[in-house]
Amino acid sequence: MRRRDFIKAIAGSATVWPLTVRAQQGDRMRRLGIIIGPAGDESETKDRIAAFLQELKHLGWDEGHNIQIEMRASAGNINTARKYAAELVAFAPDVILAVGGSTVAPLLEATHTAPIVFTITSDPVGNGFVDSLARPGGNATGFMTFDYSLTGKWLELLKEIAPGVTRAAVLRDPAFPAGIGQLAVIQILAPPLRLDVSAINVRDAREIERGVATFARLANGGLVVTASPSSVIHRNLIVALADRYKLPTVYWDPTAVTNGGLIAYGTDLIDQHRQAASYIDRILKGERPADLPVQAPNKYELAINLKTAKALGLIVSPALLARADKVIE
Repeated sequence: MRRRDFIKAIAGSATVWPLTVRAQQGDRMRRLGIIIGPAGDESETKDRIAAFLQELKHLGWDEGHNIQIEMRASAGNINTARKYAAELVAFAPDVILAVGGSTVAPLLEATHTAPIVFTITSDPVGNGFVDSLARPGGNATGFMTFDYSLTGKWLELLKEIAPGVTRAAVLRDPAFPAGIGQLAVIQILAPPLRLDVSAINVRDAREIERGVATFARLANGGLVVTASPSSVIHRNLIVALADRYKLPTVYWDPTAVTNGGLIAYGTDLIDQHRQAASYIDRILKGERPADLPVQAPNKYELAINLKTAKALGLIVSPALLARADKVIE
C-alpha cells in the first residue's frame, strides 16, 4: 500500500497531510480523521502512526479500498488545533483519532456527535473529556498516558539511581490539570524518601531555563519531568539543561532517554496506538464511544541511558539494569 510521507515537519510547525485517496466510492468506504498534537520528535510520531495504520490494516481497514484518511498536525498550537478540528469535522468522518490530550478539547468543541478515540491523554475525567473511565458517556473514549499511581514511581527511581539526591524539582505545567495532580502525588510520597520537593513550571522555554538554573545553585538536586504537552514540546531543552547542570533526571516519556535523558518510566506509546486501532475498528463496526471504557496503560517501559549515567558519575545497580526494557550504552 503506497502512502505519502505524512511526517515532514511535525516539530515546530503546523502541518497538513491530505491523505484522502481518490478511490472508488462505494457503500463500504468509511472516513477516518486523525489529528496530532505536540510531538517531540518526527520519527517517534511516524512510528506510532505507522503502528496504528498497520494494526488497522490487520483488522481489515485498507486505506484506499474501504477507508479514507485525512490527517492534520497542530504542533501544539491551540488555535491551529481548533482550525484543524473544524476541518476534520467538516470531512464528515465516521471516527476521529486524537493523538495527544491537547487535541481532544478542540474536537469536543467542534462536535458532540462524531466518535473520537484519544491517545496520549492524561486524566480525561479531570479534563472533562469523559464522564467516567468505565462509562465515558459522550462521543469520546480512548487511552490514558498514565494513572496517578505511576507518578510515585518516578520519585522512587530518582532516589534509586541517584541515592545522594535530597532535593527534587518537579517540572510540571500548572495550566494543565494533570500537572497539578502529578505534583500533589509526588509531594505526598516525598517525605518517606527524605526528599525536599519544589516545582518548576514548563509553560515556556525561558521559564524552564530560569527555574532549572535557580534550582541548580544548591547541591544534591535532581529533576522529575511530569507528563504534559509542554514537556513534550520542550523535551530537548530539558534534557540539555539537565546535562548542563549535571542534574539526575527522571522522565515520564521513555523516548527522552534515547535523546540523552538519564532514566524514564512510562507507557509504551507504540503499543497504545495499536490498541487504539482496535477501538477504531469497533466503532466502525457499530459500537459507541460512550460504551467503550477508557483504558489505563497496561504496558510500561523502563529505559536507562548508561552514557548519561557515566557523565553524571552515577553507578547503575545490577538490579536496576535487570529491570530495564531498554538500555542505551
